[in-house]
Amino acid sequence: METVNHIRRGARTSFFSVGNRRLWLSIAGLLGASIAVLSVLNDILPILIIVGCAFLVYAIIVYNKPIIGLYTLTGYCFLFGLLGREIPSIPFGIGIEFLGVFTLCILLMQYQRYNWTRLNCPLFWLYLGWFALSALQLFNPAGPSFMGWLQEFRSVALNPLIVVILSLLLFESKRELQVFITLVFVLGFLAALNGIKQKHLGLFPGEQLFVETSPTHMIWGKLRVFSFFSDAGQFGAAQAVLAVGAAVLALGSSRPFKKIVFFLMCGMFLYGMLISGTRGALFALFISGFFAVLLSKNYKVMIVGIVAGALCFGLLKFTSIGSGNYEIRRIRSALDPKEASLNVRLENQKILRAYLANKPFGEGLGVIGFWGHEYNSDKFLSTIEPDSYWVKIWAMYGIVGFVLWFCMIMYLLGRAGGALFNLKDKGLKVQLVSLLAMAAGLFVCSYGNEVMNAMPSSFLFNTALSWSFLTLRIQNKENLS
Repeated sequence: METVNHIRRGARTSFFSVGNRRLWLSIAGLLGASIAVLSVLNDILPILIIVGCAFLVYAIIVYNKPIIGLYTLTGYCFLFGLLGREIPSIPFGIGIEFLGVFTLCILLMQYQRYNWTRLNCPLFWLYLGWFALSALQLFNPAGPSFMGWLQEFRSVALNPLIVVILSLLLFESKRELQVFITLVFVLGFLAALNGIKQKHLGLFPGEQLFVETSPTHMIWGKLRVFSFFSDAGQFGAAQAVLAVGAAVLALGSSRPFKKIVFFLMCGMFLYGMLISGTRGALFALFISGFFAVLLSKNYKVMIVGIVAGALCFGLLKFTSIGSGNYEIRRIRSALDPKEASLNVRLENQKILRAYLANKPFGEGLGVIGFWGHEYNSDKFLSTIEPDSYWVKIWAMYGIVGFVLWFCMIMYLLGRAGGALFNLKDKGLKVQLVSLLAMAAGLFVCSYGNEVMNAMPSSFLFNTALSWSFLTLRIQNKENLS
């Protein structure tokens, strides 16, 4: 470790030596003069140069401290949806790969600064295997289009692998875990505030256009709030698991101020979940809560949690309390087995079961869902809405791929829980319970909605798993220091 720290200090000293500072100041002066001249000649060139200068400064910062690149990616995964709706002419989604690959390239340029043996863990190898299987799906006999495969490949295999690699290599201390958790909850809080703004103050122009062109976000004149996210399903599920995560951190903190802040956040997230009108978020809330109680191994908390969950379920299932409120009425419908949209989903699954009976490896990536409509409209599967990430995996990879994926996720969640039980550091344990409870909720909620396959849920899920493979090392490192 001392050698690595010496190399890092040496890298910073040489990169920002007196000579180099003079060089960068000279370049900045030259660029400033260029902007002044070009502003007279052309309107767009100065803007491009300013953007280029800003990125140059950002590149220098990330080169010196690459974890800034991962923090930037965290924020971008939460906010790029807002940018994409308000400026639809720019494909902001590509920014996720750009930031990820850029940061990874910085690491490769300074490979001697990092302990690459950290990648020698089940999480990396399983994700790499899934990446390879997804790449092979391009050659599926059903003949999915290349563009459909590429678009789906980005979210289902490429981005998760990049996030896992960066997380395993860059996160290495309790302080960085604290910064990451703070960043996630602040961004989630901003998303809740924007959702409240949408409901009570109105929509931005891009948001208004999105609602007008979406058949599922204005029901009986009531807005299903979506905030920065791709849809209300994403927003509701994220707010539900963040509420549980905030409750865990509040209960696990010994500082009154932190308890108050996280309990207030929990209340805000619960309201965000409610106004999303996402019925599946209720299951994310219950599963995350159950998982958190189970991992806590605190029998008092376990009993209280089970009683509270049963009481909440009973009130929604067997009473009509609160039915005068639209949001509560819609959430309550999630527990109705005769609910229309549930039966439509079950009928679609029956059709898929018959169609995929002789296709054990599915029909390939991008044949169902949004990219199916866009690039594989000639395929039968493009005419069926998956309404579930689990169903989507089944349709694209077949029953063989689905079983492999399901077993992989269950194993990783189980392995993460095992790592938590071996932790002695109470602070680390509370934070990991919070993260893993959120990951479990997102996984189960993905049965009802396509949650895990979109940002920021995908990013949150994969970083939570990464932290579970890092915490024991962090604990041992802190004890030795």
